[in-house]
Amino acid sequence: MIKKEKEDLEKLVSSSVKEMIKKLPITYITLLALLIISPSVLAQNVPSANGKEYIIGEIKVTGITSYNEKTVITFTGLRKGERIFLPGDKISKVIKKLWDLELFSDINFYISNIEGEVADLEINIKEVPELKEARVEGIKKSKAAELIKDNGLTKGAKVTENLLTTTRNFITNKYRKEGFLNTKVVINTTAVKDTVASNKVNMLVRIDRGDRVKVDHINIEGNEKLSDNAVRGAMKNTKQKKWYRFWKRSKYIKTDYQEDKDNIVSKYKEKGYRDARVTSDSLIVEDDSSITLNINVEEGNRYYFGDINFLGNSVYTDRQLARQLVIKKGDVYNGVLLEKQIADNTKPDANDLTNLYQNNGYLFSSIDAVETRVYNDTIDFEVRIREGKLTHFDHITITGNDKTNDHVVYRILRTKPGQVYSKDLVVRTVREIGQLGFFDPEQLEPQFKNANPQAGTIDIEFPVVEKGSSQIELQGGFGGGGFIGTLGLAFNNFSIKNLLNRKAYTPLPMGDGQTMRLRAQASRFFQTYSLSFIEPWLGGKRPYQLSTSFSHTIQFLFDQRNRDVNRDSKFLITGGSIGIAKRLNWPDNYFTLSQSLSIRHYNLKNYNTRLFTFGNGSSNDIAYTIGLSRNNTTVNPIFPVGGSQFNIVAKLSLPYSLFDGKDYGELADRRATLEDEINDPSTNPIIRQEKSAEIGEIDQERFKWLEYYKLKFDAAWYTSLVNIGNKPLVLKSSAEYGFLGAYNNERGNIPFERFFLGGDGLGATSLDGREVIALRGYENQSLIPLSRPNNQEFDGDGATIYNKYSLELRYPITLKPAASIYMLGFLEGGASYDSFKGFNPFQLNRSAGAGIRIFMPAFGLLGIDFGYGFDPIPGRGNSPNGWETHFIIGQQF
Repeated sequence: MIKKEKEDLEKLVSSSVKEMIKKLPITYITLLALLIISPSVLAQNVPSANGKEYIIGEIKVTGITSYNEKTVITFTGLRKGERIFLPGDKISKVIKKLWDLELFSDINFYISNIEGEVADLEINIKEVPELKEARVEGIKKSKAAELIKDNGLTKGAKVTENLLTTTRNFITNKYRKEGFLNTKVVINTTAVKDTVASNKVNMLVRIDRGDRVKVDHINIEGNEKLSDNAVRGAMKNTKQKKWYRFWKRSKYIKTDYQEDKDNIVSKYKEKGYRDARVTSDSLIVEDDSSITLNINVEEGNRYYFGDINFLGNSVYTDRQLARQLVIKKGDVYNGVLLEKQIADNTKPDANDLTNLYQNNGYLFSSIDAVETRVYNDTIDFEVRIREGKLTHFDHITITGNDKTNDHVVYRILRTKPGQVYSKDLVVRTVREIGQLGFFDPEQLEPQFKNANPQAGTIDIEFPVVEKGSSQIELQGGFGGGGFIGTLGLAFNNFSIKNLLNRKAYTPLPMGDGQTMRLRAQASRFFQTYSLSFIEPWLGGKRPYQLSTSFSHTIQFLFDQRNRDVNRDSKFLITGGSIGIAKRLNWPDNYFTLSQSLSIRHYNLKNYNTRLFTFGNGSSNDIAYTIGLSRNNTTVNPIFPVGGSQFNIVAKLSLPYSLFDGKDYGELADRRATLEDEINDPSTNPIIRQEKSAEIGEIDQERFKWLEYYKLKFDAAWYTSLVNIGNKPLVLKSSAEYGFLGAYNNERGNIPFERFFLGGDGLGATSLDGREVIALRGYENQSLIPLSRPNNQEFDGDGATIYNKYSLELRYPITLKPAASIYMLGFLEGGASYDSFKGFNPFQLNRSAGAGIRIFMPAFGLLGIDFGYGFDPIPGRGNSPNGWETHFIIGQQF
């Protein structure tokens, strides 16, 4: 058959035609052959067209190309002296091979000369041009740079038709998703007039976004059971234009609109209308910037749940499953609720039937709800369960931890080899890894491998992405009467065992999960130095956290008359602490019990203030602190989207007055008498000074050893309200309370350990145990106890009681490892008091405002808040305090 076809073809082709064929590209000859020769022939390695065999002579490469001629010839696989059919399928394969490189815009093979059996070949190619420069017009420069990067329009890129098409489609789709439905993109390329770079082009991308297309109206037809507003409300993404809606733009995005039509049907299913559907819809263009959507719905009848039977269950009884399902016979049919109670894919820790099985080892179980009977307005269901085999964890691996040592991660894993599989433990492990702070929590995604339903085993890999954990604290702000500067270093993944190992310094010994913090803070009025060390696992093997700290402060007295610092008046504070904390298993394993012992020595040298009636002397503070905390916030500690945390702490000194044998009632009476004499205008100034000195001696005796108890409670709840642009809007609500009391009322409250309310919370000017409570919208430490007279100015002695409440809305801009950024708006209220007699939890200093936070691994938390105080600062008139700006530069350690 092949021989006959060749003979017939040769009869058709005259000698003159054969000469012409020599000058035609082989690609054309091959095409002619494809029209004549049968596919079965071409499928073999045989000649095409005239099918004559030649010996390859010279091979020459011509055209526009930057590649070496020998390189191109070598890649084709053709060799001088090789026998080849011209035309033939080998040439076709060579052409295809070159096309597949996507480096050439045109490829042609020519027979340049034939002498006897020898044929010279010419390969004429035109290389795809390279990009020299790309410019984008019609948008901001910053946005243009992003588009150039996202589309790979960098110098040297091959400008193929595919690149032009994908770039045009990418930009068009990007802006359509933002509501610019009329976006037009024109791309022009021009050759660079340069003899050296003759195959380079410049690209100009012109973008005309047009007006943002908004949805003017959404008209609903066919609805009787649900109102128009209820149907529109079911559309989570597509909203009609309203003057008051600023949190959700009324832009039209086709994919979101299609999803919203499904949301309408789901809304009806929630209300019992099982057969509801969108029968038709239309889009009407009002003008270039607005459209109207018309949606027709068919509601159908309302249904109710009938009998719900369970099949295939042996692990759990029908009663246990029914209790978990929470749907009963006679309830209004709710298809969405039924799906979620079977398997809620939106919550990994949902309280559904699938998790009931998977949290107890049945990974390979499957559960389906099937309608078995529909009669009148009732639907019967069968919940069909295939339990599968009990599954155990086999291999648990961690990958990607280049800096953090394996044992630091493995010791906090909730999943262990040989353990019964539990989805809850997998979710909890992800949280624990994220809470370490050494890895990017947004990229934690467990990988299930080697699932074996027959053997009942599963491997899990936790890939992690390291992020910077050590921090530099550079903090500046005004507080306590002057500028405060802070320099701190925090090494949050430290390795103290390698402190003397030079090879471990890269640049510091890291990887064991320990924390080393050094901090220095100074202003005109004080200097503070502190050092702390935390070992999260005592000995590296037991879940006991050991913490130690040391601090020293020198505080100078501010001379009100000279408005300057008196460095001859000093208040020296030296102290340290040691503590241990253990995670509990009851009431649940989110609880932590912590205990610590602290010692502080206060030394006053010519330091005469209203707070300390003795200007020369000392006090000692030995206190035991016990705290109970619970933290079940979600994976990312920087931006939690769910969960809560609370702390209750008691700080207790020894009750010295029970065994020191002193009559503090007599001392209190003597002190009161002296104060009356001092306040008597007839008292001689010299006598007044002597009596003041005697009061100082009494107070020195009262406070030689500090006796007190201090109670604190704080709690915060995080609630994800709604997703805006695939990012969660989170509400943080919090409350705080504090109380400083005395065992012996005759001895009285100590002048240390007090609460100072107002400002950014960063303006503490000493380590005398005081706690600075942030309340934005007011100056630092400016809010004196409300139980004092309104005309009494701040005297610096703090308060013994405080309460504070806060609501904060947070929205993330980015949560990338390099920087986590979120915006916030807040409402706050708080107050401080001298005693319970004046305590009123509803009489608050109120404020509101907005701010932004930036968390960078190397610098910690940076931010700024603008707060408006609605109430006056006590002693400064009756006008609202007004606007205050609060800076947060660095993170307190």
